Amino acid sequence: MIRHCTLISLSLFLNLALPVVSFANSSANSSGETAETSLDAGASKKCVLVMSYHKGYEWNDGIESGVIEKLAGVCQLKKIYMDTKRNTGVVFGKAAGSKAKRIIDKFKPDILIAADDNASRYLVQRFYKDSSLPVIFCGVNWSAEEYGYPYQNATGMVEVAPISPLLKNIQRSIGVVKQGVYLSSDVITEHTDYLRYEKEYIEHGVTLKPVFVSNTIDWKREFVNAQKADFIIVGNNGGINDWDEPDITQFVLRNSKVLTVTNYQWMMSYAMLGMTKNAREQGLWAGDVAVAVLGGLSITDIPVTINKSWYLFVNTDLLNAAGISLSNRILNHAYKSW
Repeated sequence: MIRHCTLISLSLFLNLALPVVSFANSSANSSGETAETSLDAGASKKCVLVMSYHKGYEWNDGIESGVIEKLAGVCQLKKIYMDTKRNTGVVFGKAAGSKAKRIIDKFKPDILIAADDNASRYLVQRFYKDSSLPVIFCGVNWSAEEYGYPYQNATGMVEVAPISPLLKNIQRSIGVVKQGVYLSSDVITEHTDYLRYEKEYIEHGVTLKPVFVSNTIDWKREFVNAQKADFIIVGNNGGINDWDEPDITQFVLRNSKVLTVTNYQWMMSYAMLGMTKNAREQGLWAGDVAVAVLGGLSITDIPVTINKSWYLFVNTDLLNAAGISLSNRILNHAYKSW
């Protein structure tokens, strides 16, 4: 298991002495509209962080914390939340992108950080491709080609999940594997993730059935139905707006009969085995690059990269309830809490 983030450090390019920023309180607009927060302690440089989703969404928050850690004392930071996880329509996404552009153009930043796919889809690609504003993207799933990256003014970190290592651990745990179910929320990024899983797994003789739902009643029904498969991949719950964690935790404990796995740390209450990505790695890397570019490094000299940090988790309560045993190799290296 790789526990620590492997980051490309760019701080050696810098020789800056900038004032420390003070942090204002921030909150996402519960109505689903774009929200913004400005951090200002007199720093001469201005940065904008555009989050595709809402404050309180765990992946979103992890990226944000990494960016803030790196940019504290470096620039005034304005944060914009597009809220497109809870509001998944294209019309809403385009409107959120247009509103973000108005805020950005008024603020006149020196650099823009765009987190996750929809910030690139609805904002950067539409308004800032090959513009004079340096752009750093992060959290873009699997490939940046859909958005035409890299631009002459952009670089970034692509987000990839450890799907092949996860399959190997599934096979180590239950032996012969022929079919599985991919159960997830009905949002664009989860459909994209499924196609990646399907391609990888079919090459290893494993059929993967997709099931996408938008509410907890359907999720519970499909979770029970999926117990007929060899294993279940528990995808993201982001976009299922009536999710009730205590209720579903107990439901899963009562109804788990086959191995459940996930790539999301916050879904470990509902899965027995997890190999998860590290959101802070994306934010830390983006923050490092922003500092470097503000310090004079050309963004064209920084190549697009991928995440390199994974965590391994096991949920012993679910394993015991289902009577499933994992190998000592997995158990000895996995975190038991998350």
